[in-house]
Amino acid sequence: MSPPDLPPVRVGQAVDAHAFATDARPLRLAGVTVPGAPGLVGHSDGDVVLHAVADALLGACALGDLGSVFGSDDPAYAGADSAVFVAEALARVAEAGYVLGNVDATVVAQRPRLVAHLPALRARLAALLEADPGRVSVTATSTDGLGFTGRAEGIACTAVVAVLARSGQ
Repeated sequence: MSPPDLPPVRVGQAVDAHAFATDARPLRLAGVTVPGAPGLVGHSDGDVVLHAVADALLGACALGDLGSVFGSDDPAYAGADSAVFVAEALARVAEAGYVLGNVDATVVAQRPRLVAHLPALRARLAALLEADPGRVSVTATSTDGLGFTGRAEGIACTAVVAVLARSGQ
């Protein structure tokens, strides 16, 4: 019996959030160091954009989630560059027979103001995803003082990813 045809499009969505750190670690978003802001607490580098995107990639193909694949208590990932999570998620998506269609990530932060950094975040995320920048969107918003992001206690990110079945699958 042959395997069923893959659905032509699958969609994954994810949310990640981290509190601001009190030590001197840098703020990393989409693989970019954002100057002048505290970093985020996390077992790895705390990059909420890369965490949300990797999680959405895994979710699109029902491949688990970031915690089940990488484990937040695994010493191998202590302080890790979150680009490794994106690379592994992309590899697993490819093994499942899919390629990236597009990604839309929204950073939720009261501070720092990110508008000047968005082109760099988008370019770096596109490079990590090996995707045309036209398939990658990174935007930012605040919550106008509401919630932990509004109180400037941390940063969150939402991500939606579409993956496409490779032809011939």
